[in-house]
Amino acid sequence: MLASGFTNAPITRLLVFGTVITAFLASLTDTKYYFWIQPQPQLFTYWQFWRLFTWQLCYANSAEVLFAAMAFYQLRVVERLWGSRKFASFIISTFPYTTLLPPILLAVVIRPLSFGHINYLPAGPTAIVFALLAQYHAAIPSMYKYRVSSSVPTGTSSNQEYGLMLSSKSTSYILPLQLALSQLPGSAIAAGIGWIIGFAYRREILPGAARWRVPSWVIGGSEQKERYDSLRRRMEGEAGRATGVDNERQPARRRGLVGGLVDQFRGA
Repeated sequence: MLASGFTNAPITRLLVFGTVITAFLASLTDTKYYFWIQPQPQLFTYWQFWRLFTWQLCYANSAEVLFAAMAFYQLRVVERLWGSRKFASFIISTFPYTTLLPPILLAVVIRPLSFGHINYLPAGPTAIVFALLAQYHAAIPSMYKYRVSSSVPTGTSSNQEYGLMLSSKSTSYILPLQLALSQLPGSAIAAGIGWIIGFAYRREILPGAARWRVPSWVIGGSEQKERYDSLRRRMEGEAGRATGVDNERQPARRRGLVGGLVDQFRGA
């Protein structure tokens, strides 16, 4: 976990470089306008359904490229925890959901409910970032917690203290939050759906995604190396539980999607 750079994180390196290179090529060829989605008129009038499959390929402005590249780099610890094979399997198996659900829900549900006022989905893999962030939130333990507080005079011998409890992971959410707020409300829609997809994957309620794995030769590894990596991660998990830090998911308790989301933020 303490390794620097892209050590043991080749898929994350591909995501970071891909985010920068695709945005550069789109800018160089002046094709950015092919990537964002406006259901009206692009889908309903011009029938440009190919946009459903291309809107996540690149960002349309340099600020989002910077935030996304840094967010992917920050989330490389998930690949180190899982191994490259499971990490690549997660990206590929959830890609149909992160690609199709945001524009379809925008066009079919959100736009009609807003009477046509919400009609824009910004380009870029924000949904993938937040699907990964859901794994980071659930799987990576915080190393310490601290309180940012202030005292307010109450006229008595003691003052009333108000504060906000934070952890070592709190700053890791700042960059993804910038992506979610960059082009409201469309960016927040993609971020929220991406988080729900990541949570559903972790609860193994995402059809056809949780148990599928890419062939080991795709990431340049062997079955034997994968078995050793799996054994190493299991031993690290046992060591973590022995020291009071449990990285593993608790399989015994299964609740619904809404109840599980509430449990995550309550720390249950």
